Amino acid sequence: MLKFSEMRYERPDVEALKKQMAALTERLKAAPDFAAAKAVFLEWETLEKHMDTLGTLVSIRHSIDTRDEFYDAEETFWNGAWPELQEYMQAWLDAMLASPFRPDFEAAFGGPYFLNAEIARKAFSPEIIPELQKENDLTQAYDKLIASAQIEFEGGTYTLSQMGPFQHDPDDERRLAAWKASGQWFKAHQSDLDRIYDELTHLRDAMGKKLGYEGYTTLGYYRMGRNCYGKEDVEKFRSAVVKYLVPVADEIYRQQAARLGVAYPLSYADAALEFRSGNPKPQGSPDDILAAGRKFYDELSPETGEFFRMMLEGELLDVLSKPGKASGGYCTSIADHGVPFIFANFNGTQGDVEVVTHEAGHAFANWMNRDRVPADYAWPSMEACEVHSMSMEFMAWPWAEDFFGPDAKKFRYSHLAAALTFIPYGTLVDHFQHEVYAHPDMTPAQRHETWKKLQGVYMPWMRLDGDIPFFADGEAWQRQGHIYGSPFYYIDYCLAQTVSLQFWALGQRSREEAWSKYMAYTRQGGTATFTQLLENAGLDSPFEESCLRGVCETARAWLEEYDLNGVN
Repeated sequence: MLKFSEMRYERPDVEALKKQMAALTERLKAAPDFAAAKAVFLEWETLEKHMDTLGTLVSIRHSIDTRDEFYDAEETFWNGAWPELQEYMQAWLDAMLASPFRPDFEAAFGGPYFLNAEIARKAFSPEIIPELQKENDLTQAYDKLIASAQIEFEGGTYTLSQMGPFQHDPDDERRLAAWKASGQWFKAHQSDLDRIYDELTHLRDAMGKKLGYEGYTTLGYYRMGRNCYGKEDVEKFRSAVVKYLVPVADEIYRQQAARLGVAYPLSYADAALEFRSGNPKPQGSPDDILAAGRKFYDELSPETGEFFRMMLEGELLDVLSKPGKASGGYCTSIADHGVPFIFANFNGTQGDVEVVTHEAGHAFANWMNRDRVPADYAWPSMEACEVHSMSMEFMAWPWAEDFFGPDAKKFRYSHLAAALTFIPYGTLVDHFQHEVYAHPDMTPAQRHETWKKLQGVYMPWMRLDGDIPFFADGEAWQRQGHIYGSPFYYIDYCLAQTVSLQFWALGQRSREEAWSKYMAYTRQGGTATFTQLLENAGLDSPFEESCLRGVCETARAWLEEYDLNGVN
């Protein structure tokens, strides 16, 4: 297996690719029998995997160092190339949908391939290629702006990610100063943040209208590949969050305020500190965290042990935070080499451990399904993917001492509380985007006011009083990159978190049963829709009100009974 540093990239000839794609499409149309059609299909799979590999290598290497001039130029190249190639991909899908051998393909491959192809057809037309290219440029501009942050603090200069430890410091004055310093950076770049999002909103609205929709929302759902639920289902879920989960999360924050001896509602700075003695902190260096991760995966199962050793040996984790590196974390896959890749920004907080579990949950699921045909089946839909990652976080609980040492007790409480309190935030992000795209002509100030209003519904524990620049002014949504780059993605995390809480509850009764169901879910890859994957693994759908109600009751009882004696 090649190491990541050995994987070769060379810019392809886009016109040659177009000719190859067009020729394969014509051969599919002319195939005399299913055997010939299947052979062409497999050739297409090989070509598409290679194109995806080239684009992914550029994306990874650009995010590792956004200042690298070569990969910055290649990222710009792919921003323009992908929309052009998408026209030829769509022609291929049209030919597959119209093929007289479609029943044979369905019998051979099953699953949602043709359902997803129908959805993809609704999400694209050659007439929106200029808008797609401009959208890519704008999201790249946002990423570069965030990655460029250089914040002066206590005599040092830090990126936004590197400010994380200061923003969770137990010292009230230092923590507040760190939040203000980060907020001031955002404030200084407010006009750029507003401009980029305003352009994106109008651009996406125009794309939706060009394709005959009311605006962007319907197109956005199609672009997310949602194949088993719609806007009404999400609205039902949001209502259940307000009804069942917001009260539980509110109580968690009231207890936090009491532990800290601070006022409720909390400031952003106080909400970031869970315990007066400090938040749970991983023990040791980044290498120690990765070593603990190796022990966890070795002991969890033979499959996970083999997987994580492969990741380490293949240089398939880039986790240290450094200047010029893009913010956040992600997992992707390098199709030609049959391996996943994890990108992250370790900063000395418990989030470092959650990278080793969360992103590696994605990577493990991809690794388990790396030989799927069609290759698309290596991943299910987005919300289904997030179940792999969020649930793997809970699978690591029995190994918390290896990651956190004496802070393991804090960590378990913190992790469950964070899972519960995250869902209202994520639902807020989703609701906000629905409002934005329903009213695309809102001014930047009106968007900030909309966020403020909705935050009062979903996060009543947060104080909005302007005490901390940017964050307490109803503008904090602008640090959430998904809102800029992946509209309507964020509710996927909330749906998946609800499912992951089912795995957590199972794990409290039986680790073996929880892992058995996890593998039953994961082994399916993308061979079924989200709700079908859940049903096949014996799990409840988050769209059933009883699901959210049940996990809230179980989690509330656990938190009430959890022994925090000796923890302050």
